[in-house]
Amino acid sequence: MDGRDNSWNGILEPGEDILWQGQPDGGFRLIWFDIVPGVFGGLFALFSLFWMAMASQAGGLFWMVGLIHFSVGIGLMAGRPVGSWWMRRHSFYSLSNRRAFIASDYPFKGRVLKSWPITAESTISLSEGKTDTVLFATERRRRHKGGSYTVKIGFEGIHEGRKVLALLHAIQREHRHQEGQSE
Repeated sequence: MDGRDNSWNGILEPGEDILWQGQPDGGFRLIWFDIVPGVFGGLFALFSLFWMAMASQAGGLFWMVGLIHFSVGIGLMAGRPVGSWWMRRHSFYSLSNRRAFIASDYPFKGRVLKSWPITAESTISLSEGKTDTVLFATERRRRHKGGSYTVKIGFEGIHEGRKVLALLHAIQREHRHQEGQSE
């Protein structure tokens, strides 16, 4: 691919070409990170059902206040697994000879395209499994109440992990070669 079709106009730099494109596996799956809030949400929803049943015995419509809590519980229970499934289905990966791109289409935020340079110093790793994850960058993110944490960035849930890893290593070799020539 030469990376010069209309969709890349104004994004790629001169001499930059697309080497690979892919998308995360769109299947629905649960991971432990999804289960913890799901269990809490389920318990929250069950308690609110119990509360609504008890409040309805008093008569009137006061029991309906529990619907808010029930909805929050269901949202906590289903939100993370459905949200991560949605994002996998609406994310697209591209690798050029200079950068890695992740394009996402968020429900309320809209389309976002982020890129990370691939350099000779980039730390690259592959985690193999049913689907593969190739990590190539880290990002510091701020917490709401101060402090920060590090997030690993990569192509998650892909089926061509070894191929992408080989391409990333080739990009790094090219950078090292160019650095050696410029000295």
